[in-house]
Amino acid sequence: MKPDIIVANPFHPDHMAALAEAFTPHLMSEARDQTAFLAALADKARGICTSVAPITAQMIAALPRLEIIAAMTVGVDHIDLAAARARSIAVTNAPDVLTDDVADLGMVLLLCVARRIVAADRYLREGHWREAQFPLANKVGGATLGILGLGRIGLAVARRAEAFGMRIVYHARGRRLDVSYPFYDNLVAMARAVDYLMVNCPGGAATRHLVNAEVIDALGKDGALINIARGSVVDEPALVKALLEGRLGGAGLDVFAEEPKVPEALFALDNVVLTPHVASGTRATRLAMGRLMVDNLLAHFSGRQLLSRCA
Repeated sequence: MKPDIIVANPFHPDHMAALAEAFTPHLMSEARDQTAFLAALADKARGICTSVAPITAQMIAALPRLEIIAAMTVGVDHIDLAAARARSIAVTNAPDVLTDDVADLGMVLLLCVARRIVAADRYLREGHWREAQFPLANKVGGATLGILGLGRIGLAVARRAEAFGMRIVYHARGRRLDVSYPFYDNLVAMARAVDYLMVNCPGGAATRHLVNAEVIDALGKDGALINIARGSVVDEPALVKALLEGRLGGAGLDVFAEEPKVPEALFALDNVVLTPHVASGTRATRLAMGRLMVDNLLAHFSGRQLLSRCA
């Protein structure tokens, strides 16, 4: 008999087919009443798979037979890990497979902000080039990039930035012994010393508003913030205020505090580049992320070691 699992949000057809082949999937996104949906599955559901749908303590408590939560994402701040640990429920994520794509987008945002690519595109399309040359932008080579969080993605960003001739420094929970980049144990001090600050650390309560008004002011009117991590890491109202008041030179943002809601005040700013949380959004990578999620579920229910357990 196939194990019953809850599919918290829709996935690619290939992943849905793989889930249906091995499991009995129940689509939570089709439920009008989530409480009734969970109650009906209380004695059956043994697994949950999710990408962005929150998995709360209340949901976990409603499913006494739950054994595993498999996430398609690398970040798991949308899952109540404490509630899962209290019940010894395995949690898996999808590291590594998205590292290159996320690092690529981080550099794209940095380059777009520095060279004002989006503004230049609009300038040309609106016919202004016939009237005057586009204003000069900022040079990337020789600039200093401060990386907040030097994990897999942070290291991939550093390698790319080095290829552009940038100087790399970083701030993390502790100094890494396997890199030679200068380490700052104080984020404000690092922000004051860099031209660009790229956020790569995990989301969650421990990093909420780590990039606060003090950090933003330290980055200053000649600096720019790039966020490819989680919107919660940055104090979004403080960021918007600094940009509107000209106290921050620019920003490249792929993530936001209340997605898909984005502060409309940012829309009119030429020094801000916005993308709708697409850092891992290539066909190959999303397929690989979903496949890893499915493979973790298959491993669990066949008694094999999980491929990427994170909690």
